[in-house]
Amino acid sequence: MLKPEEKTKAIKDYKIHESDTGSPEVQVALLTEEIRRLVLHLKKSPKDFASKRGLLKMVAKRRKFLNYLKKESSRRYNAFVKKIGLDK
Repeated sequence: MLKPEEKTKAIKDYKIHESDTGSPEVQVALLTEEIRRLVLHLKKSPKDFASKRGLLKMVAKRRKFLNYLKKESSRRYNAFVKKIGLDK
């Protein structure tokens, strides 16, 4: 779970307009931070299957958001993937 200050930092870095909290870019950024944190946890605790299941659900959700963004605007998608550092 992200701390509130980490969450606001991610929102601030990836928002499109001033009151943006729900755009696909922001949601993918938040999911990516959660995924990175969970991967570190699973490296220390490889038998935590409940967390692994949650990780897989988050990855699937992020993939759906990225597919939606790619369908809506491939230019925004490409710029965002470069900015966040995903391999697509």
